[in-house]
Amino acid sequence: MDAQGRGRAEDIDPADQWVLNPDTGDYELRLNQSGGDSGGGPSNSAPRGSRRRDAVHEDGGRRQGSPRDGAGRGAGPGREVPRQGGRRSARGQEGPGSGSSTRSSTRSSPNESGAGRRKRKAPKARRKKALIWTGGVMAFLLVGVSVGGYLLYQHFNGNLNTVDIGDAGNKDVATANAPLNILVIGTDKRTGKGNEGYGDKGSTGHADTNILFHVSKDRTNATALSIPRDLITDIPDCKTRQPDGSDKAIPGTENIRFNVSLGQEGRDPSCTMDTVKEITGLKVDHFMMVDFNAVKELSTAVGGVEICLAKPVKDADSHLDLPAGKHKIQGEDALAFVRTRHSFANGSDLDRIKVQQQFIGSMIRQMKSDDTLTSPTKLFKLADAATRALTVDKAIGSVPKLTTLAKELTKIDTKNISFVTLPVIDNPAEPKPITVVVDPVKAPQLFSMMQHDTSLTEVAAQKKAAKSKQDALLKGTKAAPADVRVDVYNGGKIAGGAQQTVTWLQNTKGVLKSTNKANAPAKAARTTLEYAPNQADQARALAEMMGLPGSALKKGTTDAEGLQAMVLTLGADFEGAGTPITGPAKIDIPKASADKAECAK
Repeated sequence: MDAQGRGRAEDIDPADQWVLNPDTGDYELRLNQSGGDSGGGPSNSAPRGSRRRDAVHEDGGRRQGSPRDGAGRGAGPGREVPRQGGRRSARGQEGPGSGSSTRSSTRSSPNESGAGRRKRKAPKARRKKALIWTGGVMAFLLVGVSVGGYLLYQHFNGNLNTVDIGDAGNKDVATANAPLNILVIGTDKRTGKGNEGYGDKGSTGHADTNILFHVSKDRTNATALSIPRDLITDIPDCKTRQPDGSDKAIPGTENIRFNVSLGQEGRDPSCTMDTVKEITGLKVDHFMMVDFNAVKELSTAVGGVEICLAKPVKDADSHLDLPAGKHKIQGEDALAFVRTRHSFANGSDLDRIKVQQQFIGSMIRQMKSDDTLTSPTKLFKLADAATRALTVDKAIGSVPKLTTLAKELTKIDTKNISFVTLPVIDNPAEPKPITVVVDPVKAPQLFSMMQHDTSLTEVAAQKKAAKSKQDALLKGTKAAPADVRVDVYNGGKIAGGAQQTVTWLQNTKGVLKSTNKANAPAKAARTTLEYAPNQADQARALAEMMGLPGSALKKGTTDAEGLQAMVLTLGADFEGAGTPITGPAKIDIPKASADKAECAK
């Protein structure tokens, strides 16, 4: 309160500006309106139901309305309104006068103007348009955390940090009828108050926590693939966009930890994206990067995240000290939990990944709970914390673009989000292994499933896959091998794959009209067969020979003319001539679901 008993603008929680519109069932944000009416009458800028007798401070105290002024009108509490870039402005909210300072309206007398004091509609020129919370869930992926919130608005734009990744990634937010791959990177860079004890002092940060979030083409399911930081791999050559718009070439490194794909030797997130593509064969569309503060701030914004411990934990490194059982943690405890490794299972980074996945699943459930979705205060704090924590690529570097991305992600049911860890084995080059390498058997199977959009959960839509439009392309008459005409391009990882395939087709399958066209213009994650409508019988014949799934067939719109050949582009899923391209339907690896709670062991 100020000297005159008026509520100060800085005392107002911005979330108090969100009110429920009973006509629409949505929350609405009423923005600042310009001054009072010219006639000195009361301003009716507040939406119906937003005026209250008093408001509760976070400390439990109450703000009272101001005494009546000389005109007999009580000036209501100052309202603080969020503005773009995080700036705020205050306005005095006036209400019809009465003898009581705590009431915003009074019974009208017959002598009062305005026919019973009916609300006068503000002039159109002075009315601000209400911004409405939409019903869709804003699914951000932060620090290995997939969360839901509501539509974020322009005043959060100033919170976002962006990185120009040049030609890496997708220039569009999402491509219609195509899978979506988002790389979530949690760095160990020290920023923010209270983080001095974490990470490497003076470091530019490493790719400490890494999750490739693969969303299926039909948006029915998603796979969150955790990539261990201690994975030994090859980091390919990459280019980083400089402030002047030029590209700087950074040479690759062989046989090195995955986590140095970021921050070291001048590498930015585009280099980490390239490394993930090199490992999995999946092109990464976008990245989201956060540091330690994200876990602390997001967990606090939603009022805590529930976890479960199978045994008591007292970790000397992370300082986590909790008894067995269920707990709701936030802030420092939340960060300590996701960083603890030595107190769980074998004490490896792989065990810490499992703990992080438990936290992620719980965070998703908390974000989608009624407790969060019906709380304007929590929604505002969550949106603010999320945008302040995020660094993203320019293609999604604004609230409208993130909103578009969110609408793609909201279609996924929580039960159809699977968490898995990249299949690995101990590094055979180390006498006492402390690092890991890709499992040569299980990893390719998992990559193939992801490349072919095969869900790790039981999705109803997938049970009907045999009846889908794509699979229907495989049904029908098939041309004789001698009538199949195809040009073969190699966009995969096997050198000489195009010639190997042509030799196999000609010598084994009798497809004599097959031609080696050498390397494809660009690397391809999946093998595809492009054909014209009048080549459908040829396409079905070749698909059967090579074991191509229906999703690999790309039917054109115009008929082929003369001796025009089909185009077969071998992708990263090509394992060799004669090996079926169709990925496995199942894989025996540990996995967890976002809709089920598990206890850390």
